[in-house]
Amino acid sequence: MNDLKKLNQRLAELKSEHKNLDDVIAKLDESRSCDFLQIQRLKKRKLALKDQIAQIEDKLLPDIIA
Repeated sequence: MNDLKKLNQRLAELKSEHKNLDDVIAKLDESRSCDFLQIQRLKKRKLALKDQIAQIEDKLLPDIIA
């Protein structure tokens, strides 16, 4: 039970960071005076977070074959 709580907490943290990165990328993209390399790095980090989120969600909600 404790593991589920930890996974849910980690999932919430990752989703929050993912959302924050999305906001930062949008603001940087709007400014047009930003470093494209920085945006690429942020997008790469965002994709890594998405992969981690998917892994945790798979652990929490395994596929059930009916």
